[in-house]
Amino acid sequence: MNSDWAYLGADRLEALAARHGLSIRHRPVDLPDVYARTGGVLLGRRAPERQAYRITELKRWCRKLGLHVNPLPAHMCPNADLASRVVIAADRAGQPVARLYRAILHAEWCDDQDISDERTLLDVCESLGLDGRELLAAAQAPDIEALYRRYTDEAVAAGVFGSPSYVFEGELFWGQDRLEMLEEAVARRTARM
Repeated sequence: MNSDWAYLGADRLEALAARHGLSIRHRPVDLPDVYARTGGVLLGRRAPERQAYRITELKRWCRKLGLHVNPLPAHMCPNADLASRVVIAADRAGQPVARLYRAILHAEWCDDQDISDERTLLDVCESLGLDGRELLAAAQAPDIEALYRRYTDEAVAAGVFGSPSYVFEGELFWGQDRLEMLEEAVARRTARM
């Protein structure tokens, strides 16, 4: 829920799934925990050269995709636990997770909003016609927290070490720049059927 790269890939992932008649199972994870367990370094702790190159690459991808993200938003990479659990709660309630997921990412990376703030999440939910209070309450439930932890454990077990990561039939694709390769894997599966 804190990945600018996930935001850049979100619409293209949805389009890929639609082209192939697939459904997407969004599974938000505790990314700082994933990093800690897989040798990753949080963005703010990376070397200045890596941080500078991230901005260069973001600008390139934004130009290529015709999208905008603020590479240094006012609330960059806040604690995304609650936002992640809101998405999980929405999924459990049968709500439109893809729209909610994209809207939360947009709030952080395009609108300079703090996605760790309950008011921000409430506003995002309500802008989509969702009952934000209900989702925020559900997000506090122990079973939603347990799912969040389980998704994080399953991600690490699947080899995930960063975001976005896409897993298709056990094969990991890391980064929105791997969506073409993901689609090739989907097409190969379709050709075998």
